[in-house]
Amino acid sequence: MIIGDRWPKSGVDICVTVLEGEDDGGAGGVGNMTVLAGAITAASAALVDAGIDCVDLVSGGVAALVPAQTQEQEGRIHTQVVLDPCPSEHENVLAACVVGHLASRDEVTEIWMKGSPAGSQGVGEDALLDSAVEAAVASRTVLAAALVEATEARLGGLQVEEQGKNGNGVVNTGQDIEMAAA
Repeated sequence: MIIGDRWPKSGVDICVTVLEGEDDGGAGGVGNMTVLAGAITAASAALVDAGIDCVDLVSGGVAALVPAQTQEQEGRIHTQVVLDPCPSEHENVLAACVVGHLASRDEVTEIWMKGSPAGSQGVGEDALLDSAVEAAVASRTVLAAALVEATEARLGGLQVEEQGKNGNGVVNTGQDIEMAAA
C-alpha cells in the first residue's frame, strides 16, 4: 500500500494493542479473525493519517460459513455465509476467511483461511473469499469517510472531496492559492 519510491531506506513499524476482543469459546477462532481484520483497517488508517504516501487504503474484511437453520439433508450440511461474524451469535463456524483488500487495484493483499467448506451445500473457498472481499469493501467505505472527516477537522473547515475509484482526496478551498518561496 505504501509508495516505496518516496520512502527509500525507510521502515515503518505498526503496533496494534487489542484492549478487548470477542471470546472464541466454540466459535472456531472467528473472534481472532475479526480482530485481525480490524487491525488491518486500523493500521491502514494510521499510515494515511500520518501522511505517508500510499496507493490506496487497505481494508480488512472477514466472512464465515455457518450452518443454516435447516440442518443436514442427504448427508450434506446447508450453510450460509455471514459477513463480520460475531462469535457469540455463531457457535458452530465451519470455515472463516479474513482478507486485506486494496480497492484501487481490486487486489487481495493478504488472506487467512481457517476450516474448510468441504461438504457444505453450494459454498466453496472462492465464494467465502468473495464474501470476505465484500466485507472489506464495505469496511473501506466507512474508513474513507472517517479519514475525510479527520482531514477536514485538521484543515480547519476546508472541504475534502473524495474523487475516483481509489479515493484520493482533493482539497477544495474555493479560492486560488499562491505559493511563495521561503
